[in-house]
Amino acid sequence: MIKSTLVQRIVENCPHLYQSAVNNIVSAILDEIVEGVARGGRVESRGFGVFSVSPRQARIGRNPRTGEYLKIERNRFAVFKASRAVHERLNRGEVSN
Repeated sequence: MIKSTLVQRIVENCPHLYQSAVNNIVSAILDEIVEGVARGGRVESRGFGVFSVSPRQARIGRNPRTGEYLKIERNRFAVFKASRAVHERLNRGEVSN
Protein backbone atom coordinates (compact mmCIF):
# COMPACT_ATOMS: atom_id res chain seq x y z
CA MET A 1 0.00 0.00 0.00
CA ILE A 2 1.28 3.45 -0.85
CA LYS A 3 0.70 6.61 1.14
CA SER A 4 -2.03 7.98 -1.13
CA THR A 5 -3.96 4.69 -0.87
CA LEU A 6 -3.64 4.79 2.92
CA VAL A 7 -4.96 8.35 2.99
CA GLN A 8 -7.88 7.40 0.73
CA ARG A 9 -8.82 4.40 2.92
CA ILE A 10 -8.79 6.57 6.05
CA VAL A 11 -11.00 9.16 4.33
CA GLU A 12 -13.44 6.40 3.33
CA ASN A 13 -13.59 5.11 6.91
CA CYS A 14 -13.88 8.60 8.41
CA PRO A 15 -16.02 10.64 6.00
CA HIS A 16 -16.16 13.60 8.42
CA LEU A 17 -12.44 14.27 7.79
CA TYR A 18 -11.13 16.17 4.81
CA GLN A 19 -8.63 14.41 2.57
CA SER A 20 -6.11 17.24 2.90
CA ALA A 21 -6.27 17.02 6.70
CA VAL A 22 -5.77 13.24 6.63
CA ASN A 23 -2.85 13.65 4.23
CA ASN A 24 -1.24 16.19 6.59
CA ILE A 25 -1.75 13.86 9.58
CA VAL A 26 -0.29 10.81 7.82
CA SER A 27 2.67 12.88 6.60
CA ALA A 28 3.27 14.24 10.11
CA ILE A 29 3.20 10.75 11.63
CA LEU A 30 5.62 9.36 9.05
CA ASP A 31 7.93 12.38 9.42
CA GLU A 32 8.03 11.92 13.20
CA ILE A 33 8.86 8.23 12.84
CA VAL A 34 11.71 9.08 10.45
CA GLU A 35 12.99 11.87 12.72
CA GLY A 36 12.86 9.64 15.80
CA VAL A 37 14.79 6.87 14.08
CA ALA A 38 17.24 9.37 12.52
CA ARG A 39 18.12 10.62 16.00
CA GLY A 40 19.15 7.05 16.78
CA GLY A 41 16.08 6.44 18.88
CA ARG A 42 13.41 3.81 18.98
CA VAL A 43 9.84 4.53 17.88
CA GLU A 44 7.29 2.13 19.32
CA SER A 45 3.63 1.82 18.42
CA ARG A 46 1.88 -0.61 20.77
CA GLY A 47 0.05 -3.28 18.85
CA PHE A 48 1.89 -2.46 15.62
CA GLY A 49 5.66 -2.67 16.09
CA VAL A 50 8.96 -0.98 16.75
CA PHE A 51 11.17 1.06 14.42
CA SER A 52 14.82 1.28 15.42
CA VAL A 53 18.32 1.79 14.02
CA SER A 54 20.93 -0.92 13.68
CA PRO A 55 24.58 -0.21 12.93
CA ARG A 56 26.51 -2.08 10.26
CA GLN A 57 30.28 -2.20 10.73
CA ALA A 58 32.75 -1.27 7.99
CA ARG A 59 33.86 -4.28 6.01
CA ILE A 60 35.58 -5.45 2.86
CA GLY A 61 33.15 -6.36 0.08
CA ARG A 62 33.54 -7.85 -3.33
CA ASN A 63 32.05 -6.64 -6.60
CA PRO A 64 30.42 -9.78 -8.04
CA ARG A 65 30.75 -8.57 -11.62
CA THR A 66 34.47 -7.73 -11.59
CA GLY A 67 35.68 -9.67 -8.55
CA GLU A 68 37.35 -6.49 -7.28
CA TYR A 69 37.55 -6.02 -3.49
CA LEU A 70 36.38 -2.71 -2.08
CA LYS A 71 35.95 -1.08 1.29
CA ILE A 72 32.35 -0.61 2.44
CA GLU A 73 31.97 2.20 4.97
CA ARG A 74 30.23 1.85 8.30
CA ASN A 75 26.54 2.84 8.13
CA ARG A 76 23.21 2.59 9.89
CA PHE A 77 19.94 1.15 8.63
CA ALA A 78 16.35 1.17 9.80
CA VAL A 79 14.82 -1.96 11.27
CA PHE A 80 11.14 -2.74 11.86
CA LYS A 81 9.98 -5.47 14.19
CA ALA A 82 6.27 -6.26 14.05
CA SER A 83 4.35 -6.73 17.29
CA ARG A 84 2.98 -10.05 18.45
CA ALA A 85 -0.54 -8.90 17.52
CA VAL A 86 0.57 -8.26 13.92
CA HIS A 87 2.30 -11.64 13.74
CA GLU A 88 -0.80 -13.41 15.07
CA ARG A 89 -3.07 -11.63 12.61
CA LEU A 90 -0.79 -12.47 9.68
CA ASN A 91 -0.65 -16.12 10.70
CA ARG A 92 -4.43 -16.40 11.01
CA GLY A 93 -4.70 -15.18 7.44
CA GLU A 94 -7.32 -12.56 8.27
CA VAL A 95 -7.54 -9.59 5.95
CA SER A 96 -10.00 -6.81 6.72
CA ASN A 97 -11.18 -4.14 4.33
